[in-house]
Amino acid sequence: MINQIESIKKEYLELQDKLNSPEISANPSEMATLGKRQAELEKTMEIVNRLESIAKELLENGEIINSHEDEEMTAMAIEANVALHKEREELEKKLEYNLLPKDPNDSKDVIIEIRGGAGGDEASLFAATLFKMYSRYAESNNWKVSIMNSSTTEMGGYKEIIFNLSSLDNENPVFRKMKYESGVHRVQRIPETEKSGRIHTSTVTVAVLPEIEEVDFKIDAKDLRIDTFASSGPGGQSVNTTMSAVRITHLPTGVVASCQDEKSQHKNKDKAMKVLRSRLMQIQKDEEDKKLGDARLSQIGTGDRSEKIRTYNFPQDRITDHRIKVSWSNMENILLGNLNGIIEVLQEEDVKKKLEVGSH
Repeated sequence: MINQIESIKKEYLELQDKLNSPEISANPSEMATLGKRQAELEKTMEIVNRLESIAKELLENGEIINSHEDEEMTAMAIEANVALHKEREELEKKLEYNLLPKDPNDSKDVIIEIRGGAGGDEASLFAATLFKMYSRYAESNNWKVSIMNSSTTEMGGYKEIIFNLSSLDNENPVFRKMKYESGVHRVQRIPETEKSGRIHTSTVTVAVLPEIEEVDFKIDAKDLRIDTFASSGPGGQSVNTTMSAVRITHLPTGVVASCQDEKSQHKNKDKAMKVLRSRLMQIQKDEEDKKLGDARLSQIGTGDRSEKIRTYNFPQDRITDHRIKVSWSNMENILLGNLNGIIEVLQEEDVKKKLEVGSH
């Protein structure tokens, strides 16, 4: 850790010199990038400076304690050192977290894809429940929800819904929290359509993709086939006569992205391209993760859509996250969007796992 601290001190001083240079002042884009990095390092530097200050105070108090000259001063120095040791322990943990390699996608907005899996209508209805839960959670975090594409059922569920969550400020980035939601969500309950009162098990898949900007991932126009068609409603019937819906196929991979929720063909195309970029980037990341082998196992927010991550058991009022083997009651409250308790535990466990891997 000492080497990392020295490296950060050096980088911080170099950044200050660069930001004060005329060349950088004349380049707003470079200045913004360096300024953002400086702001990140400042948080770590505050901790480092305070730890150095604590070390000095501990030494000074130690001298008072060892001198035995004044009982009252000695007692005060002992009391101060107890508090300083506790503060140092907390700051060291915080510093350890700050020095962990950061997920480059943490600050990004997200595209979420929810699809009904096994269970027919019941799975579609639960897909709608999850969408409502995430929408309310987004509201509490000051995030904007934009539906990009959806396919509804006559019962009011979703065969599929794709939507964008974007942060309205830089203080509360979306992917950092939402990445833990990728995977298979299983629901156990008595369906409204089931008169005999038998408990059914259904599944819904959730994919959380970081939103990728055009500048970060270029797609060659000649690799795309763009089709337009009329938007459809529940059951597949056409809801309008204009060809505003857009389907984009990436020919080299066969990946398809559609959007029909906007009245404008241009807006639908923009949204479909956002989805396509994020899906292609995710495929690339999955391939890289496979090459890394077990490295991805040290993370909780891996985005593996085939992994069963959570069970919602309605008769027992219990939600269980299988990755960390922790359960919560008061499901109704959680489904109203009060997800913070679950997300925070997952974040803590994620950090713990990364620290364990880093210590080996």
